Amino acid sequence: QVQPVESGGGLVQAGGSLRLSCAASGRTFSNYYMAWFRQAPGREREFVATISRGGISTRYADSVKGRFYISRDNAKSTVYLQMNSLKPEDTAVYYCAGRVSEYHDYSYWGQGTQVTVSS
Repeated sequence: QVQPVESGGGLVQAGGSLRLSCAASGRTFSNYYMAWFRQAPGREREFVATISRGGISTRYADSVKGRFYISRDNAKSTVYLQMNSLKPEDTAVYYCAGRVSEYHDYSYWGQGTQVTVSS
């Protein structure tokens, strides 16, 4: 299993950028599909982006497409989320998650990192 630990959250003005990092300890990181989710106050957790084991394939929620970019460095056991053109509605706790395949649920979750976008 992997244990994700997120970092990089903070307060930013609308239109700004942030890069989140997720360092995963444990077994071979490259064996896991990784993803970012987020949860805003009073709302359910929602999918943001996912990346395949080798980093070739990515997928994004429509709400972040063209603004957010997910990437990974398997040598560093780290997945990133570059967030550009941030909007107040991007304010949420962002979570990193991992799963062993496309056919499994996300079983490994980090503790989350707060992102706040001011208008």
